[in-house]
Amino acid sequence: MSMGASRVTRPPRIPPLRHGDRLTVAEFERRYEAMPHVKKAELIEGVVYMPSPVTTDDHGEQQFDLIGWLCFYRAHTPGVQGADNATLRLRLGTNEPQPDAFLRIRPEYGGQSQTSPDGYVVGAPEWIGEVSASTASYDLHAKLLAYQRNGVQEYVVWCVNERLIRWFVLRDGTFRPTRSRGGVFKSRIFPGLWLDPVAILAGDLAAAIKTLQLGIASDAHRRFVARLAKRRQQGKPAT
Repeated sequence: MSMGASRVTRPPRIPPLRHGDRLTVAEFERRYEAMPHVKKAELIEGVVYMPSPVTTDDHGEQQFDLIGWLCFYRAHTPGVQGADNATLRLRLGTNEPQPDAFLRIRPEYGGQSQTSPDGYVVGAPEWIGEVSASTASYDLHAKLLAYQRNGVQEYVVWCVNERLIRWFVLRDGTFRPTRSRGGVFKSRIFPGLWLDPVAILAGDLAAAIKTLQLGIASDAHRRFVARLAKRRQQGKPAT
């Protein structure tokens, strides 16, 4: 090398994400951010999951209806926030999932999760929903365990092939399956969040919204909204 010449060094290449990789949270985020063309990748207990593309019939339509149902509830419940396919930074274990849908009580209203300076939800939302092709999916296995250990209060899985809604409630640190009451699932954490499983499974969103409207008109929902507003004013947890 001649006098005065300098060596050109290239930054190290960032390896791509691959399904089945075992990574730390920091390395998962580094690789994910370097792959903007990848729309969904999850880290569940340190293992990378990269779901295959989904069809309208066995995922897209169902997720659309689930989001519509949740949006209607959020519109009538100040202090509640929802999202779909947003990455969560769970505190326990090596987990950064992208649930199909979640609801949380906003931090300023006393919710159990926080928001990072860069806009991510840190900690577990109170309610998470997933659309799954079947009960064999990791939604009902590895991901269920990750949500459970991180304190998600309610977890709902729409099993498309089995035409089944599975609704779990966290009790004593363990998800317990719950049954509909009078043909309707009623959220314990979000009063008034009522789901008619027969209607939603049949694709009858209008009927599902009608049932939800009954929940929103209930005294329990009115008290919940008032409690959230009071906690917002006082700056206290909504317990």
